[in-house]
Amino acid sequence: MIDLTPEEALRLALVDGEVAACISDPTQPDDPLIWVNPAFEQLTGHPASEVLGRNCRFLQGTGTDPAALGELRTAIDEGRTAGALLLNYRRDGTPFWNQLVIMPVHDSTGAVVRRVAVQTDVTARVEAEQAGLGDDRSAARLDLLARVSDELALHLDYNDAVDALADVAIPPLATWGFVAVTDERGRFEHVHVVAGSAADVALADRLGAQDVSWLQRSPRTLGALASPPGYVAEPFPVDVGSLPGRTTPAQLALLQRLGLGSAMVVPLRARERVLGVLCLVHEKTDGFTPDTVVTAAHLGRRAGLALENVRLFLAQRSAALTLQHSLLPEIPHVPGLDVAASYLPSSRLAEVGGDWFDVLPLAGGTVGLAVGDVVGHDLRAAAAMGQLRSLLRSYAWEGSAPGAVLDRIDGVVRGLDLADIATCVYARWTPDGVGGVRLDYARAGHPPPMLRLPGGRVQRLDGSLRTPVGLPGLPTVPDATVEVPAGATLVLYTDGLVERRDRALADGLAALEATLAAVPDGTDAAGVRDALVGALVGAQQEDDVCLLVVRRA
Repeated sequence: MIDLTPEEALRLALVDGEVAACISDPTQPDDPLIWVNPAFEQLTGHPASEVLGRNCRFLQGTGTDPAALGELRTAIDEGRTAGALLLNYRRDGTPFWNQLVIMPVHDSTGAVVRRVAVQTDVTARVEAEQAGLGDDRSAARLDLLARVSDELALHLDYNDAVDALADVAIPPLATWGFVAVTDERGRFEHVHVVAGSAADVALADRLGAQDVSWLQRSPRTLGALASPPGYVAEPFPVDVGSLPGRTTPAQLALLQRLGLGSAMVVPLRARERVLGVLCLVHEKTDGFTPDTVVTAAHLGRRAGLALENVRLFLAQRSAALTLQHSLLPEIPHVPGLDVAASYLPSSRLAEVGGDWFDVLPLAGGTVGLAVGDVVGHDLRAAAAMGQLRSLLRSYAWEGSAPGAVLDRIDGVVRGLDLADIATCVYARWTPDGVGGVRLDYARAGHPPPMLRLPGGRVQRLDGSLRTPVGLPGLPTVPDATVEVPAGATLVLYTDGLVERRDRALADGLAALEATLAAVPDGTDAAGVRDALVGALVGAQQEDDVCLLVVRRA
């Protein structure tokens, strides 16, 4: 298990890179730099000790275009990824043209908590273009490398990143080609074939759908995978005569129709190993120029590092998800109750939150019901979630009232600094012995549970609200109580179900009430859960969602 925060993983991914990079903290006054990599120090001439804690405007000077700065600021203020070409100045005063890209990093509420910027020195290209002497091949190479870097930065799904690399890099350089990546045992795990001509796209797709035997028997591919650091791929004529012995008839037919003049097999080199290959194939035997060889070498190194960065994020997320799921309970069987629950991680692949639920059979037929959310999206949040759940179970088992349980948790959290901030709702479902059920509940900064009554009326349980766990508390408020009639359904949830950037919390709560009211009487807990998830959870939800549905039979 890789125990890295997203910021640590990002730093590790950039520290050895060839591209200058820095991270700033917009939650602090004037958005100061909090980290720069060695490439940044080399590009700007500024050592980290002189720039950390300062806004990066120290790179600006008299020649910096105010209009370009204004457009950059507008994009930053709107929370978008921003790019600009700026004239900046090194520590010794010499100017350089900086191709700048700034990417925001959001927390679970959508607020921007970090900004990551990458800088590329494009002085030679800009000065050549300004003098009318631009080298078209060099400019095209820089443009392609920039487009590959930009495209890979948008993908945190590994296979999507592999596909994006092939889609962007192959058409400008070759007649067709493919990117093939291997797992840690050297076995091919994903192949994406791309044709440079639209007329050949169907052929490329059919070849990509074949088994990988044509790759496993390719000596050039295996040689590139085993190549040492410093290896530079060179064009070679395709050995057409050997292909029938290492391909199926269907594979050979597709290869011949795509074109088999010459090829280059470029290793995608990361820090510790070669992750895969970028294979470029030209229909002509002399189709590759020296400039293409240089461009392909740059691509191999840059793309290999970028793909490894994706692996780092996925490894961290997998570790956190494993921890989080191990801490979520199995729903026990409780006579008279129909219970269903869901935990849905957000679509932010590098992030994991601290959402959780619990169902606790207690003495005397009482059942404790809880849903909580620890602020944050990292391993620390997942670990804190487990601690809070354990605390709640301990105090709930003692038979304490909901408000008392939350107050005791808050005291321990603040005293031992177990978590930054957390919200929670805890309820006690208690049969009265004569056929009725009483629900006592308290909330620590948490959205209100919803109680659907027979007939469709929805009651919002918005009483007994305290401050979130971990914050100084308001004066103690009494627990709230409501009667639960037969056939009623209780819904507890985290804010990811109702709140997102394009929908205010109030609108989300109204949508939840309307969806719950529309569920037919008699729908079981699983059916209610599925209806709410289907109506309120988007394909690209920004926050984790935890949902607990309890129906009185």
